[in-house]
Amino acid sequence: MSSGVLDTEQIAALVEAARKGELPADVGGAAARRPPRLRKVNFERPTKFTPDQERRFDRLMEAFCRTASTRLSAELRTPVELELIASTQLTWSATQAQVPDGSVCAIVAVTPIDTHMLMTAELPFVLCALESLLGAPPQPVPRERGLTDIDWALGRRLFSSLLHQLSIIWQDVAGVQLEVASMESSLENVQVAALSEPTLTLTVEVRIGGTSSTLSLHVPYAAIARVAGAFSQRDGAVEPEPGAVDAVDAALRAVQITMRAEVAGTLMTVERLLALEPGDVVVLDRLAADGVTIFADAFAVHRAKPGRSGARRAVQILGPSPGRSPS
Repeated sequence: MSSGVLDTEQIAALVEAARKGELPADVGGAAARRPPRLRKVNFERPTKFTPDQERRFDRLMEAFCRTASTRLSAELRTPVELELIASTQLTWSATQAQVPDGSVCAIVAVTPIDTHMLMTAELPFVLCALESLLGAPPQPVPRERGLTDIDWALGRRLFSSLLHQLSIIWQDVAGVQLEVASMESSLENVQVAALSEPTLTLTVEVRIGGTSSTLSLHVPYAAIARVAGAFSQRDGAVEPEPGAVDAVDAALRAVQITMRAEVAGTLMTVERLLALEPGDVVVLDRLAADGVTIFADAFAVHRAKPGRSGARRAVQILGPSPGRSPS
């Protein structure tokens, strides 16, 4: 067996061993021992947001990260870096379960369509930002503590600054504005969508004062349903250059297309087809007075009258086709 080819006796021996359940373990090589490939499928993951919409939201969030980093660095007087790290589409209940414990929540009002979204930020980022707003240098690992009334007021200002930058982008795209409606310390008090509502979560990593935290925008589909079409359009759409339309039209007119004339069609069973003999008459599904139909590839374009031109068959155009599809 060193050559890799089995003779007749070896094949017979393997067949007999297989019948007795004594097939050698090395028969078939690595492919026979390869474990089955399993793939996890999450049937709870919705697909309400189309791939184009998800990519558009990602690009908008990346633009937000660039502008918000500059604004926060100036307001907090310390370097702040924001970077989009994840985009996930889940149900609203699954989204709530993934929000880190202790996160500060801001309910976001979307005007003028009168809907709501949610923005959450981990507590370490909020504490670092508040210390910087008050003039203290941000600590690498801020001491966790409860937020006072002053902290909540400053926190609202922090979220307002973030949403202002995001609102500028959304205003250009969909004509809507974002602002803080209220602040909450617990997700139990937040219910801006039905539990089964498809929700797109855009997660941003925030690096400030030696700490790394996350900031997330949770977008229920119901919150943007009225302007969803604006997020489906591709970026970079521009008006065609002067003369471009005529140039494309001229180029297309030189393309060769297969034309054919179809008399008519009919349906019959295979048994009847096999029984056809010379001299049999097949009745088609159109009247003789209807003429023939001219097709450009698969599209009916004209009605015509069959005839001849010299020694060749020809058709005379009678008018546009009513749009009958080819059989």
